[in-house]
Amino acid sequence: MLLLGFPQVLTFGIFANVQMVGGSEMATEAVPQARTGACNDALADSNEPIPDRPRKPGGFTVDEFFQLPDLPPHTELIDGELVFASLHRWFHMRTLRLLEQGLVGALPPRFEVNREMSVTIGERQVPEPDLSVIPAAAVHDHRDTWYPADVVILAVEVESPESEARDRERKPQLYARAGIQHFWRVEEQDGQPVVYVYELDPVTQTYLPTGIHRDRLKLTAPFDLDLELVF
Repeated sequence: MLLLGFPQVLTFGIFANVQMVGGSEMATEAVPQARTGACNDALADSNEPIPDRPRKPGGFTVDEFFQLPDLPPHTELIDGELVFASLHRWFHMRTLRLLEQGLVGALPPRFEVNREMSVTIGERQVPEPDLSVIPAAAVHDHRDTWYPADVVILAVEVESPESEARDRERKPQLYARAGIQHFWRVEEQDGQPVVYVYELDPVTQTYLPTGIHRDRLKLTAPFDLDLELVF
Protein backbone atom coordinates (compact mmCIF):
# COMPACT_ATOMS: atom_id res chain seq x y z
CA MET A 1 0.00 0.00 0.00
CA LEU A 2 1.24 3.47 -0.80
CA LEU A 3 1.77 5.86 2.06
CA LEU A 4 0.65 9.14 0.62
CA GLY A 5 1.72 12.47 2.06
CA PHE A 6 2.03 16.08 1.02
CA PRO A 7 4.94 17.92 -0.62
CA GLN A 8 6.56 20.80 1.18
CA VAL A 9 6.08 24.25 -0.29
CA LEU A 10 8.40 27.14 0.45
CA THR A 11 6.91 30.25 1.97
CA PHE A 12 9.95 32.50 2.51
CA GLY A 13 10.62 35.57 0.43
CA ILE A 14 9.19 39.06 0.02
CA PHE A 15 6.10 40.35 -1.72
CA ALA A 16 7.14 42.48 -4.68
CA ASN A 17 3.73 43.71 -5.84
CA VAL A 18 0.03 43.01 -5.73
CA GLN A 19 -2.21 42.15 -8.69
CA MET A 20 -5.80 41.09 -9.19
CA VAL A 21 -6.66 37.67 -10.65
CA GLY A 22 -10.26 36.66 -11.06
CA GLY A 23 -11.35 39.46 -8.74
CA SER A 24 -9.02 38.30 -5.93
CA GLU A 25 -5.92 39.98 -4.57
CA MET A 26 -2.69 38.21 -5.50
CA ALA A 27 0.87 38.90 -4.40
CA THR A 28 3.96 38.23 -6.48
CA GLU A 29 6.65 36.76 -4.30
CA ALA A 30 10.31 37.29 -5.13
CA VAL A 31 11.71 33.78 -4.81
CA PRO A 32 15.31 33.51 -3.58
CA GLN A 33 17.68 31.56 -5.80
CA ALA A 34 18.56 28.51 -3.74
CA ARG A 35 18.33 24.74 -3.91
CA THR A 36 15.51 23.19 -1.91
CA GLY A 37 15.80 19.44 -2.49
CA ALA A 38 13.32 16.92 -3.83
CA CYS A 39 10.05 18.42 -2.63
CA ASN A 40 9.80 21.54 -4.74
CA ASP A 41 10.82 22.04 -8.36
CA ALA A 42 10.33 25.81 -8.18
CA LEU A 43 13.94 26.30 -7.07
CA ALA A 44 16.09 24.08 -9.22
CA ASP A 45 19.54 25.61 -9.51
CA SER A 46 21.19 28.54 -7.78
CA ASN A 47 22.75 29.59 -11.10
CA GLU A 48 19.48 29.72 -13.02
CA PRO A 49 17.11 32.71 -13.16
CA ILE A 50 14.03 31.91 -11.08
CA PRO A 51 10.75 33.62 -12.06
CA ASP A 52 8.69 35.47 -9.49
CA ARG A 53 6.16 33.10 -8.01
CA PRO A 54 2.64 34.48 -7.54
CA ARG A 55 1.14 33.62 -4.17
CA LYS A 56 -2.37 34.03 -2.85
CA PRO A 57 -3.68 33.50 0.68
CA GLY A 58 -5.50 30.19 0.64
CA GLY A 59 -4.00 29.26 -2.74
CA PHE A 60 -5.25 29.56 -6.31
CA THR A 61 -8.29 27.89 -7.80
CA VAL A 62 -8.17 26.11 -11.14
CA ASP A 63 -9.93 29.02 -12.86
CA GLU A 64 -7.48 31.54 -11.37
CA PHE A 65 -4.54 29.37 -12.36
CA PHE A 66 -5.54 29.45 -16.03
CA GLN A 67 -5.81 33.26 -15.86
CA LEU A 68 -2.29 33.80 -14.49
CA PRO A 69 -0.11 35.54 -17.11
CA ASP A 70 3.37 34.52 -18.25
CA LEU A 71 3.72 31.28 -16.29
CA PRO A 72 6.73 29.15 -17.28
CA PRO A 73 5.92 26.12 -19.45
CA HIS A 74 4.69 23.03 -17.59
CA THR A 75 3.78 24.88 -14.40
CA GLU A 76 1.44 22.81 -12.23
CA LEU A 77 -1.08 23.72 -9.54
CA ILE A 78 -0.85 21.37 -6.54
CA ASP A 79 -3.04 22.10 -3.51
CA GLY A 80 -3.48 25.66 -4.73
CA GLU A 81 0.28 26.31 -4.98
CA LEU A 82 2.34 26.78 -8.13
CA VAL A 83 5.01 24.20 -8.89
CA PHE A 84 7.57 25.10 -11.55
CA ALA A 85 9.20 22.39 -13.68
CA SER A 86 12.93 21.80 -13.41
CA LEU A 87 15.23 21.00 -16.30
CA HIS A 88 14.68 17.45 -17.57
CA ARG A 89 17.54 14.98 -17.51
CA TRP A 90 18.45 12.75 -20.47
CA PHE A 91 17.02 9.67 -18.73
CA HIS A 92 13.69 11.40 -18.21
CA MET A 93 13.32 12.45 -21.85
CA ARG A 94 14.57 9.12 -23.23
CA THR A 95 12.13 7.20 -21.04
CA LEU A 96 9.24 9.43 -22.08
CA ARG A 97 10.07 8.87 -25.73
CA LEU A 98 10.30 5.10 -25.25
CA LEU A 99 6.94 4.88 -23.46
CA GLU A 100 5.17 7.36 -25.71
CA GLN A 101 6.27 5.64 -28.91
CA GLY A 102 5.38 2.25 -27.45
CA LEU A 103 1.89 3.38 -26.45
CA VAL A 104 1.21 5.16 -29.74
CA GLY A 105 2.29 2.08 -31.69
CA ALA A 106 0.25 -0.35 -29.62
CA LEU A 107 -3.02 1.47 -28.93
CA PRO A 108 -5.96 1.31 -31.31
CA PRO A 109 -7.29 4.57 -32.82
CA ARG A 110 -9.96 4.96 -30.15
CA PHE A 111 -7.24 6.04 -27.68
CA GLU A 112 -5.12 9.19 -27.65
CA VAL A 113 -1.70 9.44 -25.99
CA ASN A 114 -0.87 12.86 -24.53
CA ARG A 115 2.56 14.05 -23.48
CA GLU A 116 2.81 16.67 -20.71
CA MET A 117 -0.78 17.93 -20.87
CA SER A 118 -2.57 19.34 -17.84
CA VAL A 119 -5.32 17.48 -16.02
CA THR A 120 -7.86 19.33 -13.86
CA ILE A 121 -8.92 17.78 -10.56
CA GLY A 122 -11.45 19.55 -8.37
CA GLU A 123 -11.01 23.22 -7.53
CA ARG A 124 -7.30 23.42 -6.60
CA GLN A 125 -5.36 20.85 -8.63
CA VAL A 126 -3.85 21.00 -12.13
CA PRO A 127 -1.13 18.36 -12.27
CA GLU A 128 0.62 17.58 -15.53
CA PRO A 129 1.34 13.86 -15.97
CA ASP A 130 4.35 13.07 -18.09
CA LEU A 131 2.05 10.90 -20.20
CA SER A 132 -1.68 10.29 -20.15
CA VAL A 133 -4.10 8.22 -22.19
CA ILE A 134 -7.63 9.40 -22.92
CA PRO A 135 -10.39 8.29 -25.31
CA ALA A 136 -9.98 9.88 -28.73
CA ALA A 137 -13.58 11.04 -28.41
CA ALA A 138 -12.53 13.33 -25.53
CA VAL A 139 -10.36 15.44 -27.84
CA HIS A 140 -12.21 18.60 -28.85
CA ASP A 141 -9.76 20.17 -31.28
CA HIS A 142 -6.10 21.04 -31.78
CA ARG A 143 -6.34 23.94 -29.30
CA ASP A 144 -6.91 21.71 -26.25
CA THR A 145 -4.44 22.39 -23.42
CA TRP A 146 -6.01 20.36 -20.62
CA TYR A 147 -8.51 17.59 -19.92
CA PRO A 148 -10.67 16.80 -16.89
CA ALA A 149 -9.53 13.87 -14.81
CA ASP A 150 -12.72 11.92 -15.46
CA VAL A 151 -11.67 11.21 -19.07
CA VAL A 152 -8.15 10.02 -18.17
CA ILE A 153 -7.63 6.27 -18.37
CA LEU A 154 -3.91 6.15 -17.50
CA ALA A 155 -1.50 8.63 -15.92
CA VAL A 156 2.27 8.11 -16.07
CA GLU A 157 4.95 9.86 -14.04
CA VAL A 158 8.69 9.45 -14.70
CA GLU A 159 10.58 10.26 -11.53
CA SER A 160 13.39 12.75 -11.29
CA PRO A 161 15.22 13.73 -8.09
CA GLU A 162 13.32 17.01 -7.94
CA SER A 163 9.87 15.43 -8.37
CA GLU A 164 10.34 12.18 -6.45
CA ALA A 165 8.22 13.13 -3.43
CA ARG A 166 5.29 14.33 -5.54
CA ASP A 167 5.47 11.40 -7.98
CA ARG A 168 5.49 8.86 -5.15
CA GLU A 169 3.05 10.49 -2.77
CA ARG A 170 0.85 13.45 -3.60
CA LYS A 171 0.21 12.89 -7.30
CA PRO A 172 -0.88 9.24 -6.94
CA GLN A 173 -3.20 10.36 -4.17
CA LEU A 174 -4.74 13.02 -6.40
CA TYR A 175 -5.09 10.70 -9.38
CA ALA A 176 -6.68 7.96 -7.28
CA ARG A 177 -9.18 10.28 -5.61
CA ALA A 178 -10.08 11.64 -9.05
CA GLY A 179 -10.94 8.11 -10.20
CA ILE A 180 -8.13 7.59 -12.73
CA GLN A 181 -8.12 3.81 -13.04
CA HIS A 182 -4.47 3.17 -13.93
CA PHE A 183 -1.20 4.75 -12.82
CA TRP A 184 2.41 3.99 -13.77
CA ARG A 185 5.39 5.32 -11.83
CA VAL A 186 8.78 4.97 -13.53
CA GLU A 187 12.09 4.87 -11.66
CA GLU A 188 15.67 4.73 -12.88
CA GLN A 189 17.66 1.67 -11.82
CA ASP A 190 21.16 1.15 -13.21
CA GLY A 191 20.38 3.58 -16.02
CA GLN A 192 17.28 1.71 -17.20
CA PRO A 193 13.56 2.38 -16.57
CA VAL A 194 11.61 0.25 -14.11
CA VAL A 195 7.83 0.62 -14.34
CA TYR A 196 5.68 0.23 -11.22
CA VAL A 197 2.10 -0.47 -12.30
CA TYR A 198 -0.95 0.32 -10.13
CA GLU A 199 -4.68 -0.15 -10.48
CA LEU A 200 -7.39 1.72 -8.61
CA ASP A 201 -9.39 0.11 -5.81
CA PRO A 202 -12.70 1.95 -6.33
CA VAL A 203 -13.87 1.31 -2.77
CA THR A 204 -10.87 2.78 -0.95
CA GLN A 205 -9.88 5.17 -3.78
CA THR A 206 -6.26 4.09 -3.45
CA TYR A 207 -3.89 2.43 -5.88
CA LEU A 208 -2.94 -1.22 -5.47
CA PRO A 209 0.33 -2.43 -7.02
CA THR A 210 -0.13 -5.01 -9.76
CA GLY A 211 3.46 -5.45 -10.95
CA ILE A 212 7.04 -4.22 -11.19
CA HIS A 213 8.40 -4.41 -14.72
CA ARG A 214 12.07 -4.53 -15.70
CA ASP A 215 13.38 -5.08 -19.22
CA ARG A 216 9.87 -5.67 -20.56
CA LEU A 217 6.43 -4.16 -19.92
CA LYS A 218 3.75 -6.69 -20.79
CA LEU A 219 0.16 -5.88 -19.81
CA THR A 220 -3.43 -6.73 -20.67
CA ALA A 221 -5.04 -3.83 -18.80
CA PRO A 222 -6.09 -1.16 -19.55
CA PHE A 223 -5.03 -2.41 -23.00
CA ASP A 224 -2.71 -5.01 -24.50
CA LEU A 225 0.90 -3.86 -24.48
CA ASP A 226 4.25 -5.59 -24.96
CA LEU A 227 7.16 -3.16 -24.80
CA GLU A 228 10.89 -3.63 -24.26
CA LEU A 229 12.20 -1.31 -21.55
CA VAL A 230 15.85 -1.31 -22.60
CA PHE A 231 17.44 1.72 -24.23
